[in-house]
Amino acid sequence: MDKYGVIFLEQAKLFLDGLDEKTRKKVIFNIWKSKKVNDPELFKKLTDEIWEFRTKYLSKQIRLLAFWDKTDKTKTLVISSNGFIKKTKKTPKGEIERAEQIRNDYFEQKKEEK
Repeated sequence: MDKYGVIFLEQAKLFLDGLDEKTRKKVIFNIWKSKKVNDPELFKKLTDEIWEFRTKYLSKQIRLLAFWDKTDKTKTLVISSNGFIKKTKKTPKGEIERAEQIRNDYFEQKKEEK
């Protein structure tokens, strides 16, 4: 059974669409796998609010940043906000800040819809 559902926001979808098919399939497979098992090699906490789906494929470090949405009482969601190919040891601060901004916008919009 899946521990959570995953939703891809527009920037994450655009990033995935920009990957070649085999790489995209590997990323999606790792996300599916992370929903079944606790493995920090697949899904790791970066800050209080931001997590990353991690994929290493063909010597590329592919990252999709994400955050939790536990506002629905029936299903916990992980919202994938944006992605990038990691070129340094540390996750770029700008990518984390972008994910935090997308998270803020997501919850603000969700509040307005109620």
